[in-house]
Amino acid sequence: GRVQEQGNPMSAPTIQQPVRAACVRAVACLLLLAALGTAWAQPAYKPTKADWHSIRKVIQAQIDAFREDKDELAFSYAAPGIREQFKTAEHFMRMVKTSYPAVYRPASVAFIDAAVEDGIPIQVVQFSDGAGVVWIGIYTMQRQPDKSWKVNGCELVPGTAVSA
Repeated sequence: GRVQEQGNPMSAPTIQQPVRAACVRAVACLLLLAALGTAWAQPAYKPTKADWHSIRKVIQAQIDAFREDKDELAFSYAAPGIREQFKTAEHFMRMVKTSYPAVYRPASVAFIDAAVEDGIPIQVVQFSDGAGVVWIGIYTMQRQPDKSWKVNGCELVPGTAVSA
């Protein structure tokens, strides 16, 4: 479900780098706990610059598929464990529409940070929804045997900013 934002809103450009980095580290630690169940399937790997480009491309392609209601295509970017959990594109999309509305129909998308924690690549994406509320998506990625990348999870947390 959605968590209500608290505190004073500020514009996205005024977010300070140290604050953002601390937020990324804190959320990454929480995500690692959730990702431990699937970490066994992904040996430690240090992504190259080309890998990070591919990771961003996969996430953007999935977001584009959501926007275009291409359910099967969006589902194809999910890691095997996610695909196994939801079984069908229809079930997956129902979850995205209800639990991730800012990802399903974002007003804006910006890739803001990336890190590797315990061998798991994490891409941070800033979304704003139709009301201008900012959300931070923390994506965990999984490298496949064919060296492609799949989305292994996304944690959506309220941002501390409101877009203009």
